[in-house]
Amino acid sequence: MRVRAVPKGRIREIVNEDWIDRTRRLFIEGDTAWVPVRNEDVCDCEISPRLLYQGKGFFMIGDVAVIHGEKPSRNDVDEIVGFRRPRGVLWIESLHDVTRTPGTQVLWGDAGEVQHRENGYTYILDPGKVMFAQGNRNEKMRIARLIHESETAERVADMFAGIGYFTIPMAGSGARVHAMEINPVAFDYLNRNIHGNGLSSRIYSSLGDCRDLLTGIYDRIVMGHFNAISMLPSALLHVRDGSIIHLHSIGTVEEQINEQVEGAGFSALIHVHKVKKYRPHTWHMVQDVTIL
Repeated sequence: MRVRAVPKGRIREIVNEDWIDRTRRLFIEGDTAWVPVRNEDVCDCEISPRLLYQGKGFFMIGDVAVIHGEKPSRNDVDEIVGFRRPRGVLWIESLHDVTRTPGTQVLWGDAGEVQHRENGYTYILDPGKVMFAQGNRNEKMRIARLIHESETAERVADMFAGIGYFTIPMAGSGARVHAMEINPVAFDYLNRNIHGNGLSSRIYSSLGDCRDLLTGIYDRIVMGHFNAISMLPSALLHVRDGSIIHLHSIGTVEEQINEQVEGAGFSALIHVHKVKKYRPHTWHMVQDVTIL
């Protein structure tokens, strides 16, 4: 794998660089972060990929291994423990549709509150109590990069802020963010993460139903909820020509978007992005809707 060596303390400074290969994950040895480099860019060296885990899929949130989908077997859990030595293994059985509160079961060790590092930012959360959108890593940084490249200081609405997984990198890239969250537990973590990352001056947080909290006109609106299409009419009351809405969905909803945009008196240019596989033959999608 082609990499550049970056001091660990400088990760946040380089997250928006164009040379980073975002299809691969960086890893850290001591005080050095080995950052993957795109094929057409200059690298410091080539290193062998670390031994890949071949068992049941999981991801790490802080020092806790988290599993979605079908409940793992005892052997699955043992393999994960042997591979990553987590503090605990947590199975997420379900998510409540509105508040995205997880239904969970600790399968090994213990869980509880963690500190999770991602793309140069620190998030405090309890993965047994609130959702963390780990699979959206590239999408979070794509939006942050768009904001970083913007010619103006954008006013952004994050309608489903959670603990700040989109809010934090957007504010860190220069936006003024209005972060809205309906779940009081997630809202508390959101405020802790805003303060902990030194972004209090760039983020205004509101607790409640985002449809009732939107104010004024936004340059960009992030709608990171699979039921976002049902709330698009509320968002369209707070846009102008040139505003961009990033609407998440399971599968594409372009036709519905066009109908609602036209009903609000606008037209739109829509670009569709695949985020990740949601289930066989079905994708988590993001529609970038530019209001015209």
